[in-house]
Amino acid sequence: MEFVMKQALGGATKDMGKMLGGDEEKDPDAAKKEEERQEALRQEEEERKAKYAKMEAEREAMRQGIRDKYGIKKKEEREAEAQAALEANSEGSLTRPKKAIPPGCGDAAEEEDESILDTVIKYLPGPLQDIFKK
Repeated sequence: MEFVMKQALGGATKDMGKMLGGDEEKDPDAAKKEEERQEALRQEEEERKAKYAKMEAEREAMRQGIRDKYGIKKKEEREAEAQAALEANSEGSLTRPKKAIPPGCGDAAEEEDESILDTVIKYLPGPLQDIFKK
């Protein structure tokens, strides 16, 4: 019978006693082993982070080479230059700089003159325009 149970469980006779409600074996060095395992995990994580930091540094060096070759600026540099330009424009002024308003966005009077239906009719072929104008 033992042979059949051993074969059915795949040779897991040590765990079989635990499953059947027997006494559990207590490992006196369990705390030490767990601490070593945690330390090994921390060390592996640090090695992984170092590896990826090195890879990212290599990629950034390659990106910088491409930027230098084609005269492209980094996104942060462009944003810094734009911010500096805004500050330079507003240095002599007591008020904040005016924002550029695209044409047609701020003029409500012009928008009221022409309705959506008129806009659609404008893009229809000639005979259909005559029908809708009547």
